[in-house]
Amino acid sequence: MLVIDYLNTHFKKFFYETFSQKECEGLLKRIKFVYTPKHASWLNMAEIEINLLDHECLDKNIGNRIELERQVLLCSKANNADKRKINWSFTKYKADKKLSNYYVS
Repeated sequence: MLVIDYLNTHFKKFFYETFSQKECEGLLKRIKFVYTPKHASWLNMAEIEINLLDHECLDKNIGNRIELERQVLLCSKANNADKRKINWSFTKYKADKKLSNYYVS
């Protein structure tokens, strides 16, 4: 499953611009596209959390799924115990100004 937003490059057709026909068919058989709501400000917060998880907890080679789940659980428990929060300051106005070139019409 691939959870993505509606950025103009996040569609199947762009796989064909990057990979060969055979590679695309193999990849696309294994991927289910799940698009987030178009106006999902929560997505940015989720991306921040995933990025922190990646850099703080998963920055080493993890050999199997059980170890990955264990590392994620440990990191989540530590973050919850510390009561970490996201101080969201990126307003809709700032987003429109910065990202308007990337919006899908």
